[in-house]
Amino acid sequence: MPAPRTISAGLAVLRPADSEPELLVVHPGGPFWANKDAHGWSIPKGIVDPDEDAPTAARREFSEETGHPAPDGPLVAIDDIRIGSGKWLRAFVTIGDLDPSEIQSNTIDIEWPPRSGRTITVPEVDAAAWVTLTEAETKLHKGQVPLVARIRAAIAADPTLSATLDTPPG
Repeated sequence: MPAPRTISAGLAVLRPADSEPELLVVHPGGPFWANKDAHGWSIPKGIVDPDEDAPTAARREFSEETGHPAPDGPLVAIDDIRIGSGKWLRAFVTIGDLDPSEIQSNTIDIEWPPRSGRTITVPEVDAAAWVTLTEAETKLHKGQVPLVARIRAAIAADPTLSATLDTPPG
């Protein structure tokens, strides 16, 4: 019998912008990621606990990683993707807004340097930013880049989502 898939759940939070919708991306904390920008960002996401469903996990992870409540609006599920770690990412598109300079991430303990036996505490997320969907293709971890096409497809297929994102900001 094959081992069960490890599922991470995340929120692809969008907001209207002038040229194309913007996606909220977060940058992992800690020394390994400190100087990585290209393909060093993610959507807020994390492992689905055994006692919760994926939408609940996605909202929980958003709150833990940003320090803000997840947007209240409806969630549009997009197809799962397999990310580099071998986990599966189940993402949900929603609309929201927050000031990235006001994020307050939870902290995690990591072994650093690797295999040293020493543990340090770092923020799980050290920065957040709004990027266009086009920019997201070079910011997101390579395993998450397929999310951009799936997000675009979700926008095209959902009249409410597309109408909201076609409204100019302001």
